[in-house]
Amino acid sequence: MDVKKKEDLQKLANALHIEIRIAHYPPYTSKFNPIEHKLFCHVARAFSRSVITSVEKAKQLIEEKAKTAQGLKVFVSLSDKIYETGRKACATSLKEVTTLADSFLGSWNYRAVPQE
Repeated sequence: MDVKKKEDLQKLANALHIEIRIAHYPPYTSKFNPIEHKLFCHVARAFSRSVITSVEKAKQLIEEKAKTAQGLKVFVSLSDKIYETGRKACATSLKEVTTLADSFLGSWNYRAVPQE
């Protein structure tokens, strides 16, 4: 993860006074990700035979067509936030970030621990 993102995560952990666990699926293991199997197939089906001309059209298609008889309903919210790109981290910010490797798949998962 980018150092500036870790710095932002550290600020959030400090502000909320909680430990935040970040878990990533390693490459080629999406078969273990339940969201991909239970949701994305319905979203793909909602887009089939449709021309998506805008973000609003995509939102409408997902909300109207990505549902099942068993009760799956998908709600979509759009964020209009503009994310800053190209942020650089300084050496001092690395010292301010307390991330610990997780006990499970520590090379992929880590924890942001609040600083006192």
